[in-house]
Amino acid sequence: MIHIGCKVNYPNQGPCLIDSVVKKDVAGNPMSFYCLALLDDRGGELFVPVEKAEDLGLRPLLKKSEIPRLLGQLAKDSQVVKDWKQRTKDHLKLLASGSAFDLADVVESLTTLNKSKLLSFRENSLLEKAKRLLVCEISEVLGESKAVVEARIDLALKVRKEL
Repeated sequence: MIHIGCKVNYPNQGPCLIDSVVKKDVAGNPMSFYCLALLDDRGGELFVPVEKAEDLGLRPLLKKSEIPRLLGQLAKDSQVVKDWKQRTKDHLKLLASGSAFDLADVVESLTTLNKSKLLSFRENSLLEKAKRLLVCEISEVLGESKAVVEARIDLALKVRKEL
């Protein structure tokens, strides 16, 4: 259930706090928007139409109980798609979904690929963004610093590498 004061995740932006619901006129029609305050280091606010929030991927943050499964997912090796165009298309789709588990797939897949070849600028940027969004959400859920969470993620990826 999404309400004022609730912490949520907005795809491609990360964890946010619902500050308020504001009414604005759009093309002469009154509409309600969630006013979201970004909870990462960038700050800022977003306005998301209340009636389209779910369709846009706005969701509550992960539960603490889901974090071990998420970190476990990072420790599993997966097959990397060979065709770079398809791989990029797949990764962008996963990133847009807003799911933390999809972000973990992107991080795991690109980390695996990075072991065998140097990532392109675009793929490296995707990896950094997916990892940043994952770190921000886990940090917010666990109440731990981003550095501690990033170390946890790196450890999960390292364990995978050693298996």
